[in-house]
Amino acid sequence: MARGDFTMIENPVPWPDGARCAVSFTWDMDADSILHLAHPDDADTRVATMTDLRFGAEVAVPRICRVFESYGLKVTFFVPAWCIEEHPAAVERMLEGGHEIGHHGFMHELPNSFTRERETYWTQRSTDIIERVTGKKPTGYRAPWGAYSKHTTDILTDAGFLYDSSLLGDDVPYLIKDRSGRELIEIPVKWSLDDWPHFEHSVDLDYMMPISAPQRAKEVFMSEFEAAWKYNGFWQCVWHPFVSGRIARLDSIASIIEEMQDKGGVWFATLEEVATHTRALIDDGAYTPRVHTLPIKDGRIPDIPVPGAGD
Repeated sequence: MARGDFTMIENPVPWPDGARCAVSFTWDMDADSILHLAHPDDADTRVATMTDLRFGAEVAVPRICRVFESYGLKVTFFVPAWCIEEHPAAVERMLEGGHEIGHHGFMHELPNSFTRERETYWTQRSTDIIERVTGKKPTGYRAPWGAYSKHTTDILTDAGFLYDSSLLGDDVPYLIKDRSGRELIEIPVKWSLDDWPHFEHSVDLDYMMPISAPQRAKEVFMSEFEAAWKYNGFWQCVWHPFVSGRIARLDSIASIIEEMQDKGGVWFATLEEVATHTRALIDDGAYTPRVHTLPIKDGRIPDIPVPGAGD
């Protein structure tokens, strides 16, 4: 019987020290910003949900830092600028552990609902807050809700960002360009490695999924890891402190770290490290990534049939 001779990833990234795959743990600390956006007039009355969300900043972030630091690992936190000012102790704890803090909007707003001018304003205002509080300008961006707009690439390249991690267009880092040819490293995400579909259940946030056991979510997370390891790929999670910082789930995550370490051949890195490595490979001619020019489309497609408008 013939056996398949194929590759899944046509052009895998050469990872440092011959590693078979790269792994990045990322945490979006949205805290209670999302409740204020969802219910701006009465968020203060939704006390139970607010305690759930603030748990992420007040209890889970220190816990997450302790767990990852015990394994000698640094993670990337994406934090809305409002949350940086609202929860300074959480940010101080991230900085104490040497973790990366990336740009995640001002208050977890929807950038793709803004005009270009308004998106530019809030992106810059948030950048200024991050730089003032952390002492460092952020190099990476993740669009709140993944709501990357047709203007976002231009805005980020104008502001000098190195990378984005909002899009889903590949399994490994690739290049995105604006129409003038300016580039960002895109570090892609995927829903199977996000904790919301597995765990999140909130009436106030209008997101009610059947709650999985940590073991079931781990099965999904590790199946993605095993494939990345087999095919010289890239694995990154998108987790949230108030969701996956609960003890049973974080205990399962600790076991994921241990299994990855035991497997070997894994480069554990922050997203800034992944982007810096990828950029250097491209500049040296050692890696030729897929290139995606944005925006993909601009305006309504004219061939869409209009009901009642004739044959």
